[in-house]
Amino acid sequence: MKTNNELGTAVVTGASSGLGKVFAQRLAERGYNLKLVARREDKLNELADVLRAKYGVTVTNYVADLSNATDLEKVATDIQNDSNITFFINNAGTSTLAPSTKTSIAKQKEMVDVNITALMLLSNAVLPGFIERNQGTLINIGSVLGAYTLPMSSIYSGTKGFVVQYTRGLQEEVKGTNIKVQLVNPSITATEIWEVGGVPLSALDQAAIMTTEDCVDAAFAGLDAGELATFPSVHNQELIDAYENARIQLFTGSQTGKPAERYLQN
Repeated sequence: MKTNNELGTAVVTGASSGLGKVFAQRLAERGYNLKLVARREDKLNELADVLRAKYGVTVTNYVADLSNATDLEKVATDIQNDSNITFFINNAGTSTLAPSTKTSIAKQKEMVDVNITALMLLSNAVLPGFIERNQGTLINIGSVLGAYTLPMSSIYSGTKGFVVQYTRGLQEEVKGTNIKVQLVNPSITATEIWEVGGVPLSALDQAAIMTTEDCVDAAFAGLDAGELATFPSVHNQELIDAYENARIQLFTGSQTGKPAERYLQN
């Protein structure tokens, strides 16, 4: 294993629980120093103590609410000024699963602030350094709901749809460099986001729930294999390939400059 000085520093947002906590553990196992970002100071401190003792890595905690503009700006500024950062995971996210007309504007705005604005600004903060050094890894956590909407997920699906398209765009921007940008699209995962969103895990199909450990390990396996988009729970690779091909064909088919015949008056 490389030493942490060789690997540099990895940043994980939403690190106090769920996927973020496991991402932090796996990165520490690989030898990265860590910067962990989350709102809950007690959980961050507990995790940092364990990782320092077990893996001998340096862990710096940032207690921040990424839906708060001041907190977000502080985190973004630190990231932008830290040339030791080589790995960044935009994992923080929030959800309220209910029809949009029954979801408060405050809750809707929080989803946009955390799932879109924070992810975008933190990506913008870390990528210039990666580009300057021609090295670095950025992982953005999307969702299968970025390509599918339920009656109770219109806002959440909309925010994750942004993550999907934004990350694809970043991949095009860094094509041909040594920078890796990965999109991870989990399905139902055993994290607190379900309880926060108002749908307990006990109400879901238990056979469809993936553990956080399995999801993170699949994400890293996909990264190591060079995947641009990783769907941890999709077993049939042909489905992923067909979706990607259809997406490209639909865009290509739109470049005609003329209305489709079905829209022309006889």
